[in-house]
Amino acid sequence: MSKRLYIETVGCQMNMLDSEMVVASLRKKGYELTNDVLAADVVLFNTCSVRQHAEDKIYSALGRLRRHKEEHPETVVGVLGCMAQKDQAIIFERAPYVDLIVGPGQLQQTPELIEQARAGVQRQSALSLGRREAPLEQIKRSHETFDPLRDPTMRSSPYQAYVRIQIGCDKFCTYCIVPSVRGPEQGRPPADILAETRVLAEQGCVEIILVGQTVNSYRYVEGGKSTRLSELLHMLHDVEGIERLKFVTNYPNDMTDDLLHAVQDLPKCSPYFHVPLQSGSDRILQRMKRGYTVDDYRNMLRRIREIVPDAAVASDFIVGFCGETEEDFQQSVALVEECRFKNSFIFKYSERTGTKGAELFADDVPYDVKQRRNNELLAVQNKICIEEHQAFLGRTVEVLVEGPSKTAVKQAKADGPLSQMAGRTHCDRIVVFDGNLRQAGHILPVTIYDASSHTLFGSVVTEHRGPEQPLIELSIGSGGAQK
Repeated sequence: MSKRLYIETVGCQMNMLDSEMVVASLRKKGYELTNDVLAADVVLFNTCSVRQHAEDKIYSALGRLRRHKEEHPETVVGVLGCMAQKDQAIIFERAPYVDLIVGPGQLQQTPELIEQARAGVQRQSALSLGRREAPLEQIKRSHETFDPLRDPTMRSSPYQAYVRIQIGCDKFCTYCIVPSVRGPEQGRPPADILAETRVLAEQGCVEIILVGQTVNSYRYVEGGKSTRLSELLHMLHDVEGIERLKFVTNYPNDMTDDLLHAVQDLPKCSPYFHVPLQSGSDRILQRMKRGYTVDDYRNMLRRIREIVPDAAVASDFIVGFCGETEEDFQQSVALVEECRFKNSFIFKYSERTGTKGAELFADDVPYDVKQRRNNELLAVQNKICIEEHQAFLGRTVEVLVEGPSKTAVKQAKADGPLSQMAGRTHCDRIVVFDGNLRQAGHILPVTIYDASSHTLFGSVVTEHRGPEQPLIELSIGSGGAQK
């Protein structure tokens, strides 16, 4: 008899990858996924602690399970990931019916802990050591993750996969909880990353996205030999079947010229850089302990655009950080207008217990001011996105087709002969077009005819050649164009 597993994931690409690993390990134990939380034998929440909203969402979900757990005590409920590592016993206090909490570094223990819970063992914890609880090497080992086991059905697209090349972070920005919950920064062995990428290529992946908390800080040292991200990209570039390589998220100070030249020289490397700035004010950057100035960021951006002329650069901003004045905020607005990012992810500051920001500074910017600044900066960025997208009108771009668009899925129109399909350009811009499901996983030429702030709209270009005819290109608005 099969056992049913429900898993809900919030947060970053790391969490999505962690859930894929957990599901793969539980499938080997006979579990099958279900979308019905009330029908599940095991309910897992893989959590995030970067913002309060993510934690509130999980605690609300746990609250909704209280009555079901009382009526079905045999159901195993577990909290995994960053919130488990951060809150620890607080979770049991707020939701005493939770059976197990597992930190990011102990996820490989999840199947065993579930079996113990099914046998009646209550309130189990598997957590990593704190940053000051043991010698550094012992702390690192307690945060190690398990990556070789993959479950392709957990991916939003079978043609794309995340590959973790680094865990942990040593930057200690004052607003960020990640160094505490993910542990010290450490790179995975290049041989392991290469082997995992080959397996993914055999499974049909076309695009690999390398992930790390500050991915361009990647370094692995063994036997006196040091491997950097640029060298890793050269290794992965030769993997047959992989057509695109991306890496996120980057730290400004570690955007070295050798990495930029690798992106420019290697055709499979996407000319796309996600490099959070966080604030346009030097005073706030110093309070955040980001380790660079606005001019440092400008110089990095200049080097990107000199070495990789067609690069698209995205950024992150936090509005309403402790002590942020209106003048500080307007400096962020001015810098967004100056840098003209491909897009920016904008967040309202959320105080995190356990960070230096919470210890040193008062969260003194009112919520309504944070909300207004968020909306204002977003409007500025959206205007830039629309203006930048106008340059694509009439151009033909290469699009990796991921599958039906969100609109097609929502409208349940993804199963007919024609569907609105979606994919991304080499520089990570979203493109939708009329097509069919057979196009998924292919890289197709698409001519752009319209644009919004977040999306390019296009038509697939088909090629027809008669036995004695020159090549003729036709743009079509819909139909079954195939590679």
